[in-house]
Parts: sequence; C-alpha cells; structure tokens
Amino acid sequence: MVLYDSATLGGSCSGSSSSSSSSKPPPLQQRQQTQQDIDGLLAGAGYRVRSSELRKVAQRLERLETAMVNSPADLSQLASDTIHYNPSDLASWVDSLLSEFTQPPTCPSEFIMDPETNQTVVSDAWTTAEPHMPQVHQNISYEQQSLNNQLTVDNQLTVVTAMEEDSGIRLVHMLMTCAECVQRGDFSLATSCLEDMQGLLTRVNTVCGIGKVAGHFIDALSRRIFQGIGGGSINGGSAYENEILYHHFYEACPYLKFAHFTANQAILEAFDGHDCVHVVDFNLMHGLQWPALIQALALRPGGPPLLRLTGIGPPSPDGRDSLREIGLRLAELARSVNVRFAFRGVAASRLEDVKPWMLQVNPKESVAVNSIMQLHRLLGSDLNRNSPIVTVLSWIRSLNPKIMTVVEQEANHNQPGFLDRFTEALHYYSTMFDSLEACTVQPNKALAEIYIQREIANVVSCEGSARVERHEPLSKWRTRLSGAGFRPLHLGSNAYKQASMLLTLFSAEGYSVEENDGCLTLGWHS
Repeated sequence: MVLYDSATLGGSCSGSSSSSSSSKPPPLQQRQQTQQDIDGLLAGAGYRVRSSELRKVAQRLERLETAMVNSPADLSQLASDTIHYNPSDLASWVDSLLSEFTQPPTCPSEFIMDPETNQTVVSDAWTTAEPHMPQVHQNISYEQQSLNNQLTVDNQLTVVTAMEEDSGIRLVHMLMTCAECVQRGDFSLATSCLEDMQGLLTRVNTVCGIGKVAGHFIDALSRRIFQGIGGGSINGGSAYENEILYHHFYEACPYLKFAHFTANQAILEAFDGHDCVHVVDFNLMHGLQWPALIQALALRPGGPPLLRLTGIGPPSPDGRDSLREIGLRLAELARSVNVRFAFRGVAASRLEDVKPWMLQVNPKESVAVNSIMQLHRLLGSDLNRNSPIVTVLSWIRSLNPKIMTVVEQEANHNQPGFLDRFTEALHYYSTMFDSLEACTVQPNKALAEIYIQREIANVVSCEGSARVERHEPLSKWRTRLSGAGFRPLHLGSNAYKQASMLLTLFSAEGYSVEENDGCLTLGWHS
C-alpha cells in the first residue's frame, strides 16, 4: 500500500464576554420575548441591542461622536460618569452619554465683533444660581494643573477607545449584512453598506486589528459587486510577484517553515535505507524547502543517496528559465556537501496540466511526492471534464510513491453558500492577521500581508474556475485521500518534539504544535 502523510495549518481563537445588572428580573414570558429580539451578532460581543433598534443606535452613535468633537472640554466629566451605566445595554448607554452633552452649558461663550480690529472676541459669561454673587477664582498650583491635564487626557483616551471599539463592532455587523445582501442578490443595499463601512473605517485603527481585516474584506466585497464574480486579476500580478510574496510570507511567520520542516522529516525517514531517491515537488517556489533535506541526507549514516528532484512551477513570463536557475543553485549546494544530485524542472501553469510521463520516474527509485498548500486548488468542478483532484490523485497513485506529504490550511472555504464561506473566512483570516502581528520580522510583514490579502480576495470575490483558494478541513482530506487508495502514515513523537523545538527558535509566543491522529498541526491562540 502507498503511504501518505498530511500536516495541516490553522489558527484558532476563543473569547467570551458577560454583563450583569442588579435590576428586578422581568416575568419569564417577557424575558423570552426580549431575548428573541436581541441582535445575535452584537449579543456575542456582549452588547444587548434589539434588532429593531439597530438603525436608531447607529444614529445615536453618530450624534454622540459629533457631540464629542464639538465639546472636547466635557470629555473628562463624561469619562468619569460612564461607569454608572451598564455598557452591555448599548442603546441606554449611548442615550446616557448624549444626555451629558445636551444639558444646558454652565460656561457659555459670546462671540462679539470688535469694531476697531474687525476680529472676533470671545467673552466668557459665567452664570450662577445667584446672578449678583461675586465670582470666586481658584489658585491652582502648576503641579496640580499638570496632574489634572493628564487625567483629562487619560479620560479622553478611554472614551475614544470605547468609541473605536463600538465602530469595530458595527463594522463586523455591517460586513455580515453586506454579505447577506450579496448572497440574495440585493446589490443596491450591498453598495449602500459598502459606503457606510468606508465611513466607519475612518473611525478605527486600520494598521492592526479588526480595522485592517475589515478593510481587506471590504475591498474583496467591492471587487465582487463592481467587477462581477471572478472579475479582475484576483490572484494578482505575475508568477514572479507571487513567488516574491510567498518568500516574504515564509520569512515573516512560522507556517511555511513548519510545513517544510515537518514534510522533510517524514521524507527523510521514508528514504531510510534507499540509495536512489526521487522527490517530486508540486510547488518549487525558490526551492526554499530543499537545502535542509540535502544537508540532512549528507549526514545520513552510511553515506548520502543519489537525490533526484523534480520541481513543478509556472513558466517565466520574461523568457527566463527560472526553474533551471533554482536547480543550479541547489546543485551547487549538493556538490558542496558531497550529495549526488540531479534536477528536472517542469513548467506548468496549473497542476492538473502535468502528466506522469513528464516526471520521468524510474521504477527503481524510492519516490516522495510533496504538496505544500497546492491540492486545494484542484477542488473546483467542471461539468465538461473529470474533477482535477481525482485525476491528479490517480496519477500520483500510479507512481507508487513511498510517501506523499500533504500540507493544507485547516479551514473550510469551499462551501457552496457564499454567506457561510464569508463568515468562515472572516474568522479564519482575523486569526491569521492576529498571529502575524505577534511575529517580529517587520521588513517582511507588509508583503506577507499582501500574500494573505490576495487569498481573501479570491475566496470572497470569485466563483467557478476563478476561485482556486478552496481550503477544506483535515477530516475531508482524510476521506478524499483514503478514497483514492492512500492510507495515513502516523508521524512519530520525534517529529512532534523537533517541530516544537523549531517553533521555539523561530516564532513568537502564541503558536502551538498539536498532534491529531498522526498529523501535526500548527495553530495560534490569542
């Protein structure tokens, strides 16, 4: 029987929120009716808002923001008073904040035009309960005044942070509303939602957090609505650009390093005792994975085997033979560590265009097939031909490989319903961006984010053959590979220990390695 090994990547996060009040509980029937009216999405974030009041609450929030901008001097008093209210009841909370601004002012200002200078003069008119009482002025020391100023700034920051959090919650809710409109074909309302969300983006931090993620999903929704499904170049630029972004994603976070290391470890163990080995790589991408395997084979007891590497990659648009250039660099490395090495490049725009005879596999070789986040791109269906994934798995099986290593993202972005797919993608990529923020490799982070952004655009904007980012969870891959004639090869504890060691060396806190029925998974937890 042919063996295969699969390692999956993914991220997960969890959170909870609760609120309480000391008022007398209403009758049971009334409580049940109230619970049914509460908006589910905002309730999950800890805010109790009736669905029928969503528009009113949004209008009140806008009035509150306008009042805050026009009355910055009142922010200190406002921040100190907000602790008396229950913020889980968002509608009442906003009303209470607005009431602070709508009270009669205690220090009105009169604007008088000076006839000589033709300039506006501000005259402060102090009002008291007794208009003829003398004014009393306090002498405040410099130190006390500085302390009071600092307290005012801190209170302002508290209120602004609360407003930004509210805007973030509204962004998530409006993203889901827009996706619902897209699913049912109401593009007029979806366009209106996009305009509202663009305004909300100006009120949140778009450098990190929900502001950044929402910006990418708003762009993807805009593509789908205005360019049409599959319109535009969703996967972006040239093959060279994609390779550059892939390289920066590799450097910025541990996902690809983990994938390469785990696959190499399994291949190395499968090749033990074989003198002629052949690796077929479905996505060569600068050959980043193979220097480590070459060096490990060089140190193998009894001497290294003859290593053949067949690398599949897209043709170069500028006429360069980039696959050959990568092969030459790997050959130079192999020569330096005394490993016999042969390279063959196969240029193909799509993996389903590759035929077994192009690989020139020798029956006497021990073969390993390596797929790093490639098989999910074959899951699209075409009524005019056989399913690409079935065809490719069939000819892989015909090669009789010693091992097949599969790395895929632990996500569910291949659902037929757009809203379900959108919801899953929003959660998944929010976690992905959170994990990227924890990494410290700043020069690569911006381009790594573009790599993820292009995935989001494809998942959200495209359908049919144009949608290639069709990630599925491990359980579905197990069923599909077993049906194609493969059986799982359980990774040993040694692979788990070495992967955990790699994680401590190259990544920040928050990442974790887990073993799942013989497969290793890399996750991130907030």
